[in-house]
Amino acid sequence: MPETLFDASHLTKRYGTATVVDDLSFHIDPGECLGVIGPNGAGKTTTIRMCLGLTEPDEGDIRALGLSMPRDERAIKAQLGVVSQFDSLDPDFSCSENLLVYGRYFGMAEPAIRARIPSLLEFASLSHKAQARPGELSGGMRRRLSLARALVNDPRLLLLDEPTTGLDPQARHLMWERLQVLLQQGKAILLTTHFMDEAERLCHRLLVLDHGRKIAEGRPRDLIAEHLEPDVVEVYGNGAVELMASPLRNLAARTELSGETVFFYTQDARPLIEALGREHPKLRTLHRPANLEDLFLKLTGRQIREDG
Repeated sequence: MPETLFDASHLTKRYGTATVVDDLSFHIDPGECLGVIGPNGAGKTTTIRMCLGLTEPDEGDIRALGLSMPRDERAIKAQLGVVSQFDSLDPDFSCSENLLVYGRYFGMAEPAIRARIPSLLEFASLSHKAQARPGELSGGMRRRLSLARALVNDPRLLLLDEPTTGLDPQARHLMWERLQVLLQQGKAILLTTHFMDEAERLCHRLLVLDHGRKIAEGRPRDLIAEHLEPDVVEVYGNGAVELMASPLRNLAARTELSGETVFFYTQDARPLIEALGREHPKLRTLHRPANLEDLFLKLTGRQIREDG
């Protein structure tokens, strides 16, 4: 069995009377990506802050890389790479200079940093932008530069907070490719994301949080099989909402309404699709397998939650 790189045990954090993280435990192994998903206010950010030593838990322990947080905070951070949700690149420095200055924060010798810069820029597909400043880069380029900067100290564990927020599909896919390379190299990743396709593509295991508590944990496909029916039929169009009160509901194990779309969750979609074709030919339907978004919505609800 590989050595566990990161182990959080019974983490609890309170602010006043509110418990924002409640008895949370998880671990990460080398070469593994653990995804943390949950609605706004689920405790994801506070969890990340405790992992980074920025917030001290009221209860619980964190061990990382064979060391203990917060006692060995500096030694742990020396082996961590962090990509925050919002860019913190220095706008006055070029891409190369951003990497150089960041490496100095780790006490690295300048020759050692300069030796790493070409390979880091190549990894981020930014070799041709070495002298460009962040303001001259696209959003995807800036995110890749942030990732390259997080790798300057050759960390064993990466903490990525919403790393592809605001990127177009092409930029997201390129970022995913780079993260897969890091996992193949044996680096571990703790990833928070709101994109369920990202979680399904990158994460070996998922941690689902709600109201500060772990409500599910496991491999994405295992969680889907455990909590959901295999087939989903989405029905929309004029009159679709009325299906919620129709006998067709009996052809599904479970139905949900979101906006003007009715979701039928079923073990076998064929009888339902045939009935819809006969009785409601003008309605539009989409038949698909259950996915992580369905899991997320079942476990945490469809109610929109504000930040905070």
